[in-house]
Amino acid sequence: MMIRTMMKPALALRMAAAALTLALVQGCATGPNANPADPLEPFNRSVFSFNEGLDRAVLKPVATAYRDITPSPVRTGVTNFFGNIVDVWSLVNNVLQLKPKESVETLMRISFNTIFGFAGVIDIATEMRLEKHTEDFGQTLGYWGVGSGPYVVLPLLGPSSVRDTVGTVVDINADLVNRTDRVPVRNSLGVLRLVNLRANYLDAGNVLEQASLDKYSFTRDAYLQRRQSLIRDGAPEPEERYDLPEAAPAPAGAGTPPAAK
Repeated sequence: MMIRTMMKPALALRMAAAALTLALVQGCATGPNANPADPLEPFNRSVFSFNEGLDRAVLKPVATAYRDITPSPVRTGVTNFFGNIVDVWSLVNNVLQLKPKESVETLMRISFNTIFGFAGVIDIATEMRLEKHTEDFGQTLGYWGVGSGPYVVLPLLGPSSVRDTVGTVVDINADLVNRTDRVPVRNSLGVLRLVNLRANYLDAGNVLEQASLDKYSFTRDAYLQRRQSLIRDGAPEPEERYDLPEAAPAPAGAGTPPAAK
């Protein structure tokens, strides 16, 4: 999931398209225990295992070493810097979702953090109680009624859905780091962001590995619930209403007591 933060746009597009095509070719899972939101479970589990192996072999050890040798204030500054970059794209998506309050607050966050927070290294906006409103293009598509489609696990990119895969491609193309012209700078920033982000989730990942009986199912369900909550801005699912049919009017005199007839 976190590797998508440093993928080149063209490569991300090819990977997403190839993964979706392969998933559809392999077909759907069958059986009474199949999750209706995850008809591509056999394919998804194989990709999930591949991603987990890559994380254990490469990303997690590098992130652990980075956390051990980098002072906490430095890592906080790095997280804030990339968070400020995320706010720029969030501003666009808040505008696309017709959220004026969130758009204004996000614009103010970017302005204060960029000018007074040394390009976002110091999170001045949070100290000023300006709330962070993170939005991506997948959420924007969901806001305008685009269904999520089947759950998909993308190689390197992690949990997604058909809708969020399209959104991820747009997000990667719009990302300011990926749009940097100087290749060495772009690659260095991409690697730093990826390693720093993985380091921030080391403890959560360890807890998940110890507590979850089926890490794949837990990750899938958590992802789908979280995405639904984000798209609905935390609002609960609307309850289904079962309206009773209106009673036919009683014939004249039907309700009159016998003594009164």
